[in-house]
Amino acid sequence: MSIFDGQRLTNATFKLDIERMRKGWYTDKYFVNIAEMLTALSRSGIAYEGSQHNLPDGISTEGIFPGDLEVEMQWFTRRPGTTIVVGVDKALTMLRHCTGYWTPDGFVETASRLEVWAVQDGSTVTYDGNPLNIRPVIRVRGRYRDFALLETPTLGILTRASRVATNVYQALVAANGKPMLFFPARFDLHEVQAADGYAYAIAVQRYNMDYANTLGPFVSTDAQGDWWGGMGGGTVAHAAIACFLGDTPAAMLTFAEVLPPNIPRIALVDFNNDCVRDSLAVCRAMFERYMTLLENGQPDEARRYEMYGVRLDTSGSLRDASVTPIGDPALDLGVTPRLVFNVRQALDTGWKDWNIPEGWKGRAAEYCRKVKIVVSGGFGPEKITRFEKLNVPVDIYAVGSSLFSNHGPTVTDFTADVVRVKVHGQWVDMAKVGRQPCDNPDLERVW
Repeated sequence: MSIFDGQRLTNATFKLDIERMRKGWYTDKYFVNIAEMLTALSRSGIAYEGSQHNLPDGISTEGIFPGDLEVEMQWFTRRPGTTIVVGVDKALTMLRHCTGYWTPDGFVETASRLEVWAVQDGSTVTYDGNPLNIRPVIRVRGRYRDFALLETPTLGILTRASRVATNVYQALVAANGKPMLFFPARFDLHEVQAADGYAYAIAVQRYNMDYANTLGPFVSTDAQGDWWGGMGGGTVAHAAIACFLGDTPAAMLTFAEVLPPNIPRIALVDFNNDCVRDSLAVCRAMFERYMTLLENGQPDEARRYEMYGVRLDTSGSLRDASVTPIGDPALDLGVTPRLVFNVRQALDTGWKDWNIPEGWKGRAAEYCRKVKIVVSGGFGPEKITRFEKLNVPVDIYAVGSSLFSNHGPTVTDFTADVVRVKVHGQWVDMAKVGRQPCDNPDLERVW
């Protein structure tokens, strides 16, 4: 369930590998070992016989069976500041389908015996640095051996999805409400794309809610939209331009001719390391085709040649031909503020040199002014913030590997602790030193 639609996602979406998850295939081995040990104790009916326990005075140790002990466990993150929580629904699906134990006759599901509370995807939790003040996102009460194998995979999805969502959210805040293309698919295994794309979509919705905005999600693969019904989008790659011998206008004209007009025409203009020249060359070629089709009474065909934008993706090791060196050469490398300003100025004025009929010059000016500038290559919250402070005329940011950042302030690792045990019908605090049972007002009873 996300806070935006009130609907829980189910295994119809996630398609868990239930059989192997029940057997501990995805579980750290020490959890597998503990589950086997507790199951053996339960079958043998062995009671607790130790003496160095942490029970409060007055509570007897007689008749306590570790193999069947019920516990209260809480899942939480210690990312500094605020975390956008995502992955709850998949974690709950794991608990619902994989809680239980094996017998010679097969697996016995016991999820119905659990008491489960959880927040909704899209909720936020804030951590002040004190591990005694964490905010759990899931709380479970039940027989520990029944769900011990699920600690690893539930923590994994919460960590991954919440990290991506929070990083996306921070990039959106830095971009001051400008659209952000989700471009990290090429930087990780394809199996994670569905979860990552869902985390991105939740972050966009959270941003819209917090900032009264209406941004839409823009993912690059269909897999990234799998959990929420989105579809991937994209335009031209460097490889396509290479197939046209480095002729960017020819590549874009063919793209416009072949691909349906609902796909935005965004030209990749850094192939020849001269973004100004290629931006103008593409716009001129596309406009001339657009103009000719309109003159011939073919407005539907002309729509194919309406430019949506140009994308600057200059390598961080290169200085674009339009950027005159000033000061530290390193500041001129890659997609820089000056490069974007140069392209914007060229688009707004370059049409004046086109050899077109006088009556079309106004249309040409409007055509070029509408062309948006998309930037990509090394963008994250820090670089986006710098561009926004300088009022760089970027319309759309494409962000990739920085959304996977997991160091310093972006570490979103989740963990889980048993914090209470049920002894003789009452719940007793039993957390390791440095932990304690905590609450979260956003927790809702799930089952």
